[in-house]
Parts: sequence; structure tokens; C-alpha cells
Amino acid sequence: MLNPYLFYQDTCEAAFNFYAKVLGGKIDAMMRVSDAPPDTPGAVGREKTIMHARMSLPGGSVLMGSDAPPEHFHKPQGFSISITLTDAAEAERKFNALADGGTVTMPFSKTFWAKGFGMCVDKFGIPWMVNCPAEGM
Repeated sequence: MLNPYLFYQDTCEAAFNFYAKVLGGKIDAMMRVSDAPPDTPGAVGREKTIMHARMSLPGGSVLMGSDAPPEHFHKPQGFSISITLTDAAEAERKFNALADGGTVTMPFSKTFWAKGFGMCVDKFGIPWMVNCPAEGM
């Protein structure tokens, strides 16, 4: 099983609450740095940040993430989180919600391989691809 693990610039909690609403997920864990033993390196001043979050998504997928310490954060690049849905209207709704406040890199529309496909970077800096495959694809 492959499960994406995403790193945020102190926006993990907001991102996971947003994804739970948009994607219909259930947050299973949201561990703050303050929950770690007091001698944990890098904890001072970062107590409210998220050390580990886990969300169960419909269909059995899992999304995990945390707030990266500033010296370890890198802007996401070279990947996208891909969502495949069978209903084109639902796919477009999820795409529009993910794109809200972010950047659309390819508007959601019909393609030769899909009833609908779009690409965006959400308001938290995470790249997404939303796909509703054509019949037989």
C-alpha cells in the first residue's frame, strides 16, 4: 500500500481539516509537538505545530502529514496527489474545492482520456490531479 506523506509550513492542521471536508475523510490522528516527550529535539517554540496527522479517505486510502521544521521544509515539487472518481460532476466539485484559494494549472475539462480532468495547487501548496476516466480507461 502506498500512502502519501505531506509536509507543510505550519499549516498541516488547517490543510487536514480542509481535506476532511472536501474529500470526505476522517482524521484518525492529529498529534502535536506538545504531545511528544519534553526532551524531543526541535520542540521549543513549535509546541502547537503538528508532529503527525493521519486521515482515512473513502475507498481505503490514507493521507498522512506533518508540519516540517523550517530548516527542513521544501516547497512540494515533482509530484501530484491524484484522485480518481467515477462521477464527473463529483470530480469537478472536488477539483473546484481543492483549487479554491490556490492555483489552477489545468482547468477541469473533458479530455480524450477522461470525462473530466484537472490539475491545481491548493492553498497549502500541495499539487493535485483530479481525474474522472472515460469508459474503458
